[in-house]
Amino acid sequence: MAQYSTTESEKSLLTKHTERHFTAGEIVRDIIIGVSDGLTVPFALAAGLSGANASSSIILTAGIAEVAAGAISMGLGGYLAAKSEADHYMRELKREQEEIIAVPDTEAAEVAEILAQYGIEPHEYRPVVNALRKNPQAWLDFMMKFELGLEKPDPKRALQSALTIAIAYVIGGLVPLIPYMFIPVARKAVLGSVVLTLIALLIFGYAKGYFTGNKPVGSAIQTALIGAIASAAAFGMAKAVQG
Repeated sequence: MAQYSTTESEKSLLTKHTERHFTAGEIVRDIIIGVSDGLTVPFALAAGLSGANASSSIILTAGIAEVAAGAISMGLGGYLAAKSEADHYMRELKREQEEIIAVPDTEAAEVAEILAQYGIEPHEYRPVVNALRKNPQAWLDFMMKFELGLEKPDPKRALQSALTIAIAYVIGGLVPLIPYMFIPVARKAVLGSVVLTLIALLIFGYAKGYFTGNKPVGSAIQTALIGAIASAAAFGMAKAVQG
């Protein structure tokens, strides 16, 4: 009995650690999504309008409108995605609860099979199976995590994701618009926007590579290159249409 209690304590500590790590990873992912689109889309829009010889005030107005609309759209997308994950978890949780009640022997056999996959011998996992059968909640948690690979979502996750993505989009989207706030001539402002945004893309790409485990320098170059191509395409298209 003491051996099982110790195992439960260790399992509790491991579960808490895993959930904290998972949440941090989701927040970083949301920031990356928001800032990435925020830097690229308004940058391309401003470059395209500059190519069409629009004034700085018009570009700034259109840019701010796009940032507002983009932040709402991206935030809503993040909310729905997180809500869908939570709904999926609850559906699987309900199904697993019903199976534990309806076919406990089958579910116990699945526990044994899972433990056997980790190289645990029958004489070692039988006490675990018996202990889980006496604790339905622990049994359910075990099946959700080890059979289905699902972590219990944070109930605040959907709103948190929406706000994080939206705020990150606004922060990223305002960067390419800053020169247009101070330089009335769009042809001059676009040069400042290009330089400022490319610097921001390089810094953001480096940070993204660092936090996601990729090569930071390669990530920085790739991110800046994508932004440059998008803005160049928009600028060239505007010039072609105007011509």
